[in-house]
Amino acid sequence: MEYRWDLSISKNLKTPLDECVYGSRLIGSDPALVLHGGGNTSVKAPYADITGTTTETLFVKGSGWDLATIEPQGFAPLTLPRLQDLLALESLSDPDMMRELMSSSFDPAAPAPSVESLLHAFIPHPAILHSHADAIVSLTNVGDSGGYVHEIFGDSVVVIPYVMPGFDLAKTVATSWPDQTNAGTIGMVLLNHGLFTFGETTHEAYVRHHELISKAERWLAENAPLPASTAAGLPDLDTIALAGLRRDVSEAAGQPMLLCRHCDQVSTRFVQRKDLESLATRGPLTPDHVIRTKRIPLVGRDVAAYTTSYEDYFREHEHRGRTELTMLDPAPRVVVDPEFGVLTAGRTIAAADIAFDIYEHTMPALERVEDNLDRYEALDAGHIFDVEYWDLEQAKLRLAGPPAELAGMVAVVTGAASGIGRACAAELLARGCAVGGIDIDPGVASTFDSPAWLGLAADVSDPEAQAAAIADIVERFGGLDIVLVAAGIFGKSTPISGLDAENYRIVQAVNVDAVVNLLHTTHPFLARSPVGGRVSIIGSKNVAAPGKGALSYSTSKAALSQVARVATLEWADDAIRVNTVHPDAVFDTGLWNDELLRERADNYGLTVDEYKTRNLLRTEVTSAGVARVAVELCTDTFSATTGAHIPIDGGNERVV
Repeated sequence: MEYRWDLSISKNLKTPLDECVYGSRLIGSDPALVLHGGGNTSVKAPYADITGTTTETLFVKGSGWDLATIEPQGFAPLTLPRLQDLLALESLSDPDMMRELMSSSFDPAAPAPSVESLLHAFIPHPAILHSHADAIVSLTNVGDSGGYVHEIFGDSVVVIPYVMPGFDLAKTVATSWPDQTNAGTIGMVLLNHGLFTFGETTHEAYVRHHELISKAERWLAENAPLPASTAAGLPDLDTIALAGLRRDVSEAAGQPMLLCRHCDQVSTRFVQRKDLESLATRGPLTPDHVIRTKRIPLVGRDVAAYTTSYEDYFREHEHRGRTELTMLDPAPRVVVDPEFGVLTAGRTIAAADIAFDIYEHTMPALERVEDNLDRYEALDAGHIFDVEYWDLEQAKLRLAGPPAELAGMVAVVTGAASGIGRACAAELLARGCAVGGIDIDPGVASTFDSPAWLGLAADVSDPEAQAAAIADIVERFGGLDIVLVAAGIFGKSTPISGLDAENYRIVQAVNVDAVVNLLHTTHPFLARSPVGGRVSIIGSKNVAAPGKGALSYSTSKAALSQVARVATLEWADDAIRVNTVHPDAVFDTGLWNDELLRERADNYGLTVDEYKTRNLLRTEVTSAGVARVAVELCTDTFSATTGAHIPIDGGNERVV
């Protein structure tokens, strides 16, 4: 464990809570210790209320806060004497416990306190740090886990067999504490769960955390080294098969899911193990992971068999529920496949990436235990089920609220670096869609700062480059549901008599040929969309009402409209909708500059301002306005609409 405590920082902290915040961030930002909301910390200190009355208080991490970024307001201030009274009870249900914890808070605006608050209250030390360190959980998922812990730590730690967090765990620790503690006790190992350390200050608790974890890491390095990180490469990705697997996973989940591929050295080595099916299906390192990864991954691609197995698992254990249970969706969240590598599924890219973050730490732990120590043994399925269907754990997921409208869907947008294309990509991202953007501008890679964005520089008029970009998008997100065609160029504005034939062909290549190639490439993915493919094409008012000097642009957009019509007819049997919007006078795009605006205005005998609002409504049409309509056509609002051609021009006498 890297020692990162900086005394030059901590000496300036004013209160014990400030120091607890600092220590919490140190362990919370180390993925080898804490992952995605795991772990918890606390400090006991006096609290003076508004009347000046001072009460001994437990400041404990609140639910919904991440230790890596926690602030003082992320800690719930609880009346310590009241918590100690609760510990004297013989039993306490989870709902009663949480109600009592909430009522013990000095601040009604504070977050819900950790479910382990009573354990923190019991431990007779002011400062406490708790993590799910890789080194600790690696040691405690074997047949004789307690033996290894005692061998490494001796009597410096209390060792507690697995008990589900909450009142029962606090009572178990309280019972074991007198027999196991001594003057040299500096920590506590909860088997299959993690490590607690404590001290007079958070700094002391951190020093002890570092000491114990570093000792475990040294022992593991000597007795159970990690496998060599070499592996044969995976075969070339079959992107169409990947899209088919995503469809199956989504159908099992009952909602569209992203499916993200990982083929790093650790993942590749793991999926190539001869004992993959056995090792991967024994359970997680700690039950806390189950709400993100399910109990076991899918090995291979038989989603139907996985679903049946999950249903059997639910029926076998549902009697353990304290209330009537409703089965969660039976779709896998992790897939391990010798050809695909590791795939992680989620309704959002964040959820899929969290599943991989957890599994990325799981794989080497499984390997080092299986290859060097006893057989890897996770907790039995019943204990895992208890956590998966524990309402207090499910509440953590519900804090995120309902999914966004297009959550789980994947779109590709051409011309995504500027103008209407950029606006469409922004609208899709805002509605929860994962988006791959293609543009000739290299800046497309950084157009948006979002994990749901993949910007790729490619010339759409180069069929191979465009197809390669589509393959990269499918590999990142698992498939395609939406194609939004926005790339286009205007070309030179000249009369037919002065036509530049080469420029004419360039315009056709970008505005028509590239779209035909795009549709050809994306059709197999759209046909495998779990929600039905959706295509939205940015056309032009010039299709119905061309202007003088705009032959290249007008003919290309007219041809594009015919492409859309043919695709509408051909793709309906595949449940793919194809619709076109025809904007006019959208001047905040790369097609327009001051010179061209003046030129076009002069053609109509108008000022530039008059030209920009030359429509029946006398309104300016914007890229964002066009994007809202183009994206809305890809929602369920228009589930029965295909082949539509919708003007977005403020009303045009020549079109109406």
